[in-house]
Order: sequence, then C-alpha cells, then structure tokens
Amino acid sequence: MEQIELQKLVEEISIESFGKPFLHEATFNNRLRTTGGRYHLKSHNLDFNLKILETFGKLEFIKVIKHELCHYHLHLARRGYQHKDSDFKQLLKQTGGTRFVQPLLTGDKTKKIWIYRCEKCKTTIYRQRRFNTNRFVCGKCKGKLFLEDF
Repeated sequence: MEQIELQKLVEEISIESFGKPFLHEATFNNRLRTTGGRYHLKSHNLDFNLKILETFGKLEFIKVIKHELCHYHLHLARRGYQHKDSDFKQLLKQTGGTRFVQPLLTGDKTKKIWIYRCEKCKTTIYRQRRFNTNRFVCGKCKGKLFLEDF
C-alpha cells in the first residue's frame, strides 16, 4: 500500500465510521516498532506502522486506523481523547476500533538470562542484564560473585 492509498483509506473510514472528514495527513512511519499508529497533537497528522498491515492484514489495520481516528476526532472536538478517558473508550467501542494492537514478534521470543553464583554461600542469582562482578557482592553473605558458564 502506498501513501496515497493510505490517505484515501483513512479519509473513507473517517467519513463512514465517524461522519466527519479527515483533513490532515496520514503517513507510514517505518520507525514505529511497538505501536500500530500515532496521533500528533500539534499537527493533527497520523502515523501508521506498515508492519501491522503486512503481518495481520487489512482488517486489523483498519481497527488501528479507527483507534487513531478516535484520538483525532475527540481531540479536535475538545473532548477526552486519551486512553483513560470515558469518551475515548465509548467512541472506540462504537466504531469497532482495537484498544491494543497485537504484539509484533521481532526476532527471538526469549530473553537472555545471566546466571551468577556466590563463592561463599553458593546462592544462584538470575539477571536479565549483565553486571560487573567487581562492583557488586552477594546480598546474603557479601561473598564474591562470578558469572557461570553455560
């Protein structure tokens, strides 16, 4: 899908679902990683993640468009446009937009776990981040920690 097609699709959905025109710019943003779209408060433009369309198809992408259009129309009407606001939740339910986009799985699903062991009390410590064993000691006995080999 090209930028022109996206603009036309957003304008059509705005008229059909909200009964109001979309008067600003809709674009694809390749830098979006974890979100399906973004509404810009100052410029009123919308950004969308192309990977949502490629991964989950047009139906899920239309739900993301409706979500962002809820932010757009409510903000311009000076009503509650944030996720926590009841106006937003109600309009999202009426239009059939999605509250959360399905997660995009990038690369490896599992996180690396670093295993440290205390020399004195043999306590095993699991961490998601690696740390310098010269700066930290065991929390139980103040013994020296070392990184275990896999």
